[in-house]
Amino acid sequence: MSLIPGKWKNLLLATAMFNLGFVIWFSFAPFTGEIADEFGLSVAQLGIVSSAAVIAVPLGRIVIGPLTDKWGAPVTAGGTMVVVGTFAIISAFAQTYEVFTASRIIASLAGITFVIGIQHVSEWFEEEELGTAEGIFAGIGNAGAGLGAYFTLPRLFGEGYVGPLFDANWRAAFFYTGALAVVVGILYFVFGDAAKSERKREATKASVSLKQWCYIATRYGAVVLSVAYVMTFGLELAMNGWLGTYYREAFGQSDIVIAATFAATFSIAAGLLRPIGGYVSDLVARKETDILPWFEGRYREQWTFATLVFVMCAMFGMTAAGLTGNIYAAVVAGFLVGMGCAFAEGAIFAQVPAMFPDSSGSVAGVVGGIGSSGGSIYPLIFAAPFLPNLHLGYAVVAATMIPIIALSAWVFQPDIADRATEDGWVVDAEASTAGPAPSDD
Repeated sequence: MSLIPGKWKNLLLATAMFNLGFVIWFSFAPFTGEIADEFGLSVAQLGIVSSAAVIAVPLGRIVIGPLTDKWGAPVTAGGTMVVVGTFAIISAFAQTYEVFTASRIIASLAGITFVIGIQHVSEWFEEEELGTAEGIFAGIGNAGAGLGAYFTLPRLFGEGYVGPLFDANWRAAFFYTGALAVVVGILYFVFGDAAKSERKREATKASVSLKQWCYIATRYGAVVLSVAYVMTFGLELAMNGWLGTYYREAFGQSDIVIAATFAATFSIAAGLLRPIGGYVSDLVARKETDILPWFEGRYREQWTFATLVFVMCAMFGMTAAGLTGNIYAAVVAGFLVGMGCAFAEGAIFAQVPAMFPDSSGSVAGVVGGIGSSGGSIYPLIFAAPFLPNLHLGYAVVAATMIPIIALSAWVFQPDIADRATEDGWVVDAEASTAGPAPSDD
């Protein structure tokens, strides 16, 4: 098999896996009302299920990263999708709140498919194509939250759904997406190829050790990209889970389909526009274009910094739009936040494999895992009881982003950025058993 068909085949497998993974991860959100009625749940109990599902993913991502470096994506992807699909099916048949909660927490580990796919794509594409390829993978995959969970599932399994196996719409949604996940997992294991060459596979495999992981995870580059991902992907997770409630409660949009559709505009922007973020990162690096004067010669860093500033400004704009009382202005502002998240996430994950070519799974796990934590933190601010209204939470979150942007500005300085994969905090170079193995580019 030639290189071109091989890399696109594996990109397709990774993208399909991640898209379905996000559908399963967020499939709980559109059906909260029906689930609460079925089990007699309070809002607090629903919150426990939702929060626990997000909390489980960061640790899962941190663990699955080095495992994917060691065993290869077809093994970890196949195993993850079969397990996730099995527990999604179990949740469809759950008769108690306890069984339902436990099964959904395990099914929510579909969120770790992001790290597996990032590693797999980086094993196949050259550095000058990485941003674009990772952007395609993550962008279409992220769209699973908007196009799949928020837009498609409520329409396929709407109110009054009656099917051959279930009368409850949410049970049918969980069952069929779970069965599809098992199929995708088997196909990935059978048809996926771990790397573009045996030499590349061995180089990545050789970089895996606990000491090496600790060393890599504490480099300036890994740390700054991790916290930048908190304010972008963590924000995306939080907004995906919150916007339906926000549009319903702040503007009185009680119809589930309308509220979900408004929320989906953010998810679609955050997903489908992500390839642009990766492509621009590739473009400025390839053409050596300085777009900001402060970080001369650090082309990818300049684009990443610009996108982070845009996200912060867009969040202040979200509050301003909400305070007008016009829901359409708020939807447009939400779209702009989603667009900023997309560009920034594409830029960040163009940098990850470019900076750490033989440890992309481990670094993606750290960045993706820490970044996911924002999905648990930001909703607490959005719904904070001390705020006078639901619009001001966005501005508060924007203010918390200022230190992250300041840290990025420091690390992206040319003299520091040049050594961002070697210099770091806590763990020194001698603690690493070996430097990164030579890549096969």
